[in-house]
Amino acid sequence: RLTSLSLQPAITPELVQGHVHLKCTYSHPPSTPPLQYLVLWSRLSSPGKREQIHYETTLQSFSYVEMDGTNLRLGDTVSCTVTAFARDTPEQQSLPEESKGFYAGIKFLPESLQIAEDGKEHILTVLSTVPIACPGQDDSCKITLQLSTENLGKSSHLPGPPDIVLSACQVDLLQVPCSESRCAEATVTVTAVTDFAQDGNRVSRIRAEPVGQRDLLWRDYTPKDVKVTVRDLPTGNCYSFTDPHIITFDGW
Repeated sequence: RLTSLSLQPAITPELVQGHVHLKCTYSHPPSTPPLQYLVLWSRLSSPGKREQIHYETTLQSFSYVEMDGTNLRLGDTVSCTVTAFARDTPEQQSLPEESKGFYAGIKFLPESLQIAEDGKEHILTVLSTVPIACPGQDDSCKITLQLSTENLGKSSHLPGPPDIVLSACQVDLLQVPCSESRCAEATVTVTAVTDFAQDGNRVSRIRAEPVGQRDLLWRDYTPKDVKVTVRDLPTGNCYSFTDPHIITFDGW
């Protein structure tokens, strides 16, 4: 009968006594005999490779693990696997069920951008999937990110002047109640520089770096870059010859 259980484990972030924790919750069906749960926490250390970080046997319908900056760090993708078994007869077990992977850290939406040299502003959302802790009474509950851009150029060109500009060099992620793995967010606009040069499509990246952090969890963390592809647009030319013939931008 246990093989037909549907536990549906899921991970949510939570602040517990001022420290960032992940909580694995699962359905707790009324059952005779009473059930226990084996909860196995693991992280994706590299594509296709799992690393076990914690496990426990519990009577509760949830399990916590702390993001301590050592065993579990920002940037990790974490999952929990739950197996139910009868307390009196442990050999009666349900099939293990695994949660979706939970990415803990800073995310950019969209994760990459393709924009044109047309001067239009494009909105980039920066969000934290984990809650922002308040280390002390004098500290405001926020993470400040320093934003920078780097021109990667093209394979046949050395990097030149910046291809993109941002509306801000710093953004503050302020603590708000977590909702659907959004615990803090800010927006910044990205605009391609119109350079009047036929230089082809070029690639830049946006980097974000936490600044002024004493918290070990954030201090050694660098979020993943955002790749921005700038699509070159043809620009008009104006020239004159044998006075008074003038060819204008629109060809007249």
